[in-house]
Parts: sequence; C-alpha cells; structure tokens
Amino acid sequence: MRDKSFISKRFKRIGVLTIASVYILILVGGIVRSTGSGMGCPDWPKCFGSWVPPTSLEQLPSDYLEVYKEKRIQKNERIGKVLQGFGFTEVAQEIFAHPSQYIETEFNATKTWIEYVNRLVGVVIGLLVFLTVLFSFPLLKSDSKIFIGAVASFLLVVFQGWLGSLVVSTNLLPEMVTLHMALALVLVAVLIYIVVRVQREKLFSTVALGSGNLQFLLGLSLLITFLQVILGTQVREQVDIVAYNLGNLQRETWIERLGTSFYVHRSLSILLVVLNVGLYFSVRKLQNLKLLLMARMVLAVIAAEVLLGIVLSYLGLPAFAQPLHLLFGTLLFGLQYLLLISYFYAQKPNQPTPELVA
Repeated sequence: MRDKSFISKRFKRIGVLTIASVYILILVGGIVRSTGSGMGCPDWPKCFGSWVPPTSLEQLPSDYLEVYKEKRIQKNERIGKVLQGFGFTEVAQEIFAHPSQYIETEFNATKTWIEYVNRLVGVVIGLLVFLTVLFSFPLLKSDSKIFIGAVASFLLVVFQGWLGSLVVSTNLLPEMVTLHMALALVLVAVLIYIVVRVQREKLFSTVALGSGNLQFLLGLSLLITFLQVILGTQVREQVDIVAYNLGNLQRETWIERLGTSFYVHRSLSILLVVLNVGLYFSVRKLQNLKLLLMARMVLAVIAAEVLLGIVLSYLGLPAFAQPLHLLFGTLLFGLQYLLLISYFYAQKPNQPTPELVA
C-alpha cells in the first residue's frame, strides 16, 4: 500500500505549481495585450511558419503580410462552416464579416517574441496539467471527484489551446478574447477545488460554524469578481479600439472615449470593496485563523487592485499597470473561491477520509 500522505502531498504540490503557472500565463497574457503583441505571431501553433520565430524582417518573404492574412481567412472559413453545421449560424457569420481578420499585421521582433513566450508558458501549463492527471490516478478509487476534476482541467487546457488558435485566426475577435478569459477563470476554480479537496481533512479539524450571511457574501462577491474580470476584458478591447483610432497618441484622452462598460466596471468596483469588507468582518466572527488569513489576503489584493485602477484612470492607462490590474483581478477571484471552498469543508468536522488502495 502506498503512503497516503505522500500521494496527497505530491498531488498538492503539482496542483499548486499548476495554479501558479496559470497565473503567470495570465500575467504574460496581460503583457501581450498591453504591448499590442496579440498578433505578434499571425499563425498557430507555429510562428511565421516556424517553431522558432524569426528575429528580423529579412527572414520573411516579401509578401508575408498577404500570405498569412490569406491563411487566416481560409482557416476562418473552415471554422465558420463547422459552426454553421452545428447550428451556430450567427457566430459563423460574425467571424466571416468581422473586419479584423482582413487587417495585416506587420512584423515586429519584440512583439513576436512576447507572443511566443506566451505560447511557451501555455505549453508548460499543458504539461503540468497532464502530470496533475497522472498524479490523480492513485486517488481514483478513494476520491473520484479529484480525478474527474483533474481530467476536466486537462480538457479545459486543450480547449483553451484550440480557442487560442481561433483568437489568432480571427485577429483578436473580442468575443473570442472574452471567452478565453472566462475559461481561464473556470480553469483556476477547478484546480483550486481539487487541490483543497485532497487536503480537506486538515480543514475538518478547524471547525467553522455555518453562517447563511457569510455564504451569501462569498457567493455574491465571487460572482461580481467574475463579472468584473469579464467587463475588464471588454474595457481592454475598447481601449485597443480607441488606441488604434488615435494612432496610439493622446493617451490622456482614452478614458473619456470609452463606452458604458468602463463606467459599469468602475461602479461595480465600489460595490465589490463594500462586499468584501463585510465579508472580512463576517469571517472574523468565526474565530478561525486559516479562514481569517484568507479574508485578509482578499482585502490586500482588493487594495492593490483599487490602487491600480486609480493609476489606470488618472495616469492615462500606463502600460505597466494594465497586466498587473488583470493579474490582481484574477488573483482576487482565486482567493475568494479558495475561501469559499475552505469554508465549506471547515463546516464538516470529523468527516472520514477514505483510505487509498494499493
């Protein structure tokens, strides 16, 4: 019989490492967006037709702009026909009609390598999630939910990789970018769930009394944070449009040119602060040190997020703050979900944990 503690600790370590890697990818993805490097590689999975991207324009054919634009259009046509076959006619027509797929992206070595690093990090995450699935096999009979969660995370990563190819082929179609971000949050939630579940017996021993008020605050805060990240992605898309129309000039006027999404995003941030302050005081009443530490981390991340939001609003959307704002927003979602799952298990004292089988 294999040592239960070793198997659980090994699974936890690879799970935590995978979660950390996902957040690194989110940060790198934010850097890709803030530097305008999303189309640094006009094809996928290769970059300018090579596994190692070029470093100078001389390495590309003179008509590379037309070549890769045509390849992108052909791929979108194939995707559109498949979507129409499944009944998604409106989505297919939007892909066909969206002008972004006809925009030619000139080669820029810096942007190309930023996007290439983004893809490399994605490959690393794929490998880590695959290891997570392998390390979950010994837990299959004792706790099938952990194995199912690990497999679900792997399928999500595979789908995210395919969706990433669509993001490139549609030249950063806004709907594709938003869906890509939403699924990244789902992936984070699944990974956190299985990592917490594998060590839930430690939470059983730290009893926390049930509180309907706390459950409501946790659920509502998590939902609003999710919506905030999605809204933030849409605001980012509006910023890209404004920047393109102004030729990346007059940065100090970009905020006033944004649409309704920005003002809804800003207003919801006030509600989010109020909710999480209330959440902190509710957790403090439980007198559970582990949960209280998580609640304090939530407040610290919110403080950093609000500060970055002020910097973005009043300092002309500086590029360095944009990926950090995204990172802290997704980190807030992860911490809130961690607190929710931990609180759930802390209400179940003295629950037996099935023994592992040989």
